[in-house]
Amino acid sequence: MLPPSPKKSPQKKLGFSHAFLQCADLILPWLTPQELANVSLTCKTLHRAAHSITLYRSHDASRSFENFPIPFHNTVDQYPYAYFFYTPSQIIPSSSSSSSSLNRQFWGPNSSQTLVLPDSGSSDAEMGCTLDSMDLLGGSWVSVMDDSGCECERCEKVSEDNVIGCPCMELEGDEGMGIRSECGPSCGCRLECGNRLSQRGIQVQLKIVKDVRKGWGLYAAQWIQQGQFICEYSGELLTTKEARRRQQIYDKLASDDHFSSALLVVREHLPSGNACLRINIDATRAGNVARFINHSCDGGNLSTVLVRSSGALLPRLCFFASKDIKEGEELTFSYGEIRVQPKGSKCFCGSFSCLGTLPSEHT
Repeated sequence: MLPPSPKKSPQKKLGFSHAFLQCADLILPWLTPQELANVSLTCKTLHRAAHSITLYRSHDASRSFENFPIPFHNTVDQYPYAYFFYTPSQIIPSSSSSSSSLNRQFWGPNSSQTLVLPDSGSSDAEMGCTLDSMDLLGGSWVSVMDDSGCECERCEKVSEDNVIGCPCMELEGDEGMGIRSECGPSCGCRLECGNRLSQRGIQVQLKIVKDVRKGWGLYAAQWIQQGQFICEYSGELLTTKEARRRQQIYDKLASDDHFSSALLVVREHLPSGNACLRINIDATRAGNVARFINHSCDGGNLSTVLVRSSGALLPRLCFFASKDIKEGEELTFSYGEIRVQPKGSKCFCGSFSCLGTLPSEHT
C-alpha cells in the first residue's frame, strides 16, 4: 500500500495560484479573440483572466498609444471589440510578411510598452515605447528622411500670408487635395512647436460604435471645433503591386458582406504637373482608429489633408474637422468618386445625397 501523498500547505497553493495568474497575464494579451475564448473554457481562473482581457480591450482600441482611451460600444451583436493590430503611424511590412502573415501584438494592460520602434536617431524615452514587439507585428516604422529643416526654436505663423514665420510653412503642395506643411525631424524646434499640429497624437476624445447596417464607425465623444486635427490614416505602406494583389483578395472576401477592407490609395499631383505620387496605405490588419471612419456621399464632416514634414520624403494623410462636430456625431468623409459596378458595395451613409453605392478604387 502506497503512503499518502503529502498535502500542499495553503501557502504553497497560494504561491502556485499567484504564479499561474502571472503567467496568464503575460500570455493571454497576445491571443486572438478566438484563442482567448477557447482558453476561457478550460478553468474558472482562466475564464476570469480572459474576461478581464476582453473588458480591457473593449475599453481602449488604441492600446494606450493615444492620449485618451478610445472605447468600443456595441449593442448590435456579441462581439465587444474589433480585433486588429494597432500602429499610430505608417509602417513598412517586412519582406517576409503580408496582410495574412502578420504575427502578434500585445493587447492588454501596459500595451503601450510593447510596440517596437527601429533606431532612427531617437531614444526609447523620446518615443515613449520599449523595443520588443514591432518585430512580432511584422513590420518597421517609416523613417525615410533627409537632413533639411528649420532652425527655429519655436515656430509660429504670425501672418496669414506667411510673410514672417517658419520657412517650413512655405512649402507648396497639390492643389487637388488639402495640403499642410509642418516642421520635421531635422528641425530645431520640439514637439510643442505650433507647426507640429498633427504630430502630437489624437487630441480629441473619440469612440467606436457599431451600427446594424454600417458596422463599426468612429464617433466624436466630445464637441470638436472646425479645423481641429482628428487623426492620421495609419497602416501598412505598400507598393502598388502589393496593393493590387491584396485588393483582389479583399474583393473576393467582401462578396459575402462579412468583410470590409481598409486599403486607401492616395494620389498627390506634384507641383510640376508632370508627375503623380501614389501612396497605398492598408489598415485592414494593421492601422489606427482612422480605419473605422465611414464614407458619406455628401462629403462628411472631415477634410483630408496631406501633411508634409520638412525632411520627410513621404507625406501623411491626416483628417481635420471640416465643420463643428457635436458630441455623439459620427465622423465621416468621402471615399472618392462613385464608379458604378455590378457588385458594388451598398452605401448606408444616410445622407440626402446618398448614391446608394460605395466608391471603389481601381488599384
